[in-house]
Amino acid sequence: MDEINLDEIYSRTKQAMAELLEAAQLRPGNIVVVGCSTSEILGHRIGSASNIEVAHAVMRAVLPQLQEQELFLAAQCCEHLNRALVIEEECAERYNLETVHVVPHLKAGGAFAAEAFRLLKNAVVVEQIAAHAGLDIGDTFIGMHLKNTVVPVRGSIKQIGDAHVTMARTRPKLIGGERGLYVKYDTPPA
Repeated sequence: MDEINLDEIYSRTKQAMAELLEAAQLRPGNIVVVGCSTSEILGHRIGSASNIEVAHAVMRAVLPQLQEQELFLAAQCCEHLNRALVIEEECAERYNLETVHVVPHLKAGGAFAAEAFRLLKNAVVVEQIAAHAGLDIGDTFIGMHLKNTVVPVRGSIKQIGDAHVTMARTRPKLIGGERGLYVKYDTPPA
């Protein structure tokens, strides 16, 4: 990507998140994990060119939509922090998550996690989470932080900048085999 177009990054991210939220049909208090490589958006190898302006454009697109639906953001850090997550303290308390002591920055955690730590109310970091849905920008492998069972969401946005985009929602496990009776949920249970 030769030139940074922050408006395009913002609008494509906003659309991707809107499509994910529409497909996932989440309940207030649910968690959405977002992994974002600003390096990949800019056409560089993941972790090699973190950019705070790009992170801010992505955060401006994501956070208001989540807040409007009373959902928690879990911003995934880079591999240098073992893909830990930045969340609000309220989320950690609600889900009984153990916090760890670290502050993400450009060289350890990445630009998106650093921006989340700066913008979230009472930001804390946890090592793991079981989110209800997720948006992955740049193949950051958010799957390790999603509840069972993961269902791909096929949106219209396949790329943001040069970064590949994938999305997922989760549903309860179907158990009981051929004798099981399954109810279709309009909204997944918490």
